[in-house]
Amino acid sequence: MREHDALDNNPHISRQALEALHGQLFGWALSRCGYDDATAEDLMQQAYVEVLSGKARFENRSTLKTFMFGVVQNLARSRFRRQNTRLRIIDAYAAEQDDVAAPEKEYGNLKIVWDAVESLPQRQRDITELVFIRDMTIEEASTVMGVTVGTGRVHYDRAKKSLAKRLADLNTKESMQ
Repeated sequence: MREHDALDNNPHISRQALEALHGQLFGWALSRCGYDDATAEDLMQQAYVEVLSGKARFENRSTLKTFMFGVVQNLARSRFRRQNTRLRIIDAYAAEQDDVAAPEKEYGNLKIVWDAVESLPQRQRDITELVFIRDMTIEEASTVMGVTVGTGRVHYDRAKKSLAKRLADLNTKESMQ
């Protein structure tokens, strides 16, 4: 890392390294806020402010990628903790008012797999996304999620088994039709 590339309040982070991670971080921010672009942009901006101001300090205890994913995860948790109850009520009311489905991702089998992933419990869904989509190890994903590596492995294993069963069930149903 060049001296002039380091952040003032976080000397172990370079601007180039942050730029290289931006796309993956934004994808993670999107998934943390229900794929709402504006909210994800706000979350990313807040994460960068935390890092640039030095509130979130990178001390080389993990990889930069793991650290930044953790910052976004923690900010999303704190942001939505207060709003969670209100959002559930609004979502339930909106579903009753108009039975409009969310925009579909029409990519054939990919949609079927994605629907199966979305039906997993939250932690299983998170670890699946971090490992398969965000190219993290189970250890890195566990750190981002704030759980022990053993717990991360259990969620990962359960997610794989659950997905295999759901996809096999769907395949059986398709065969019968």
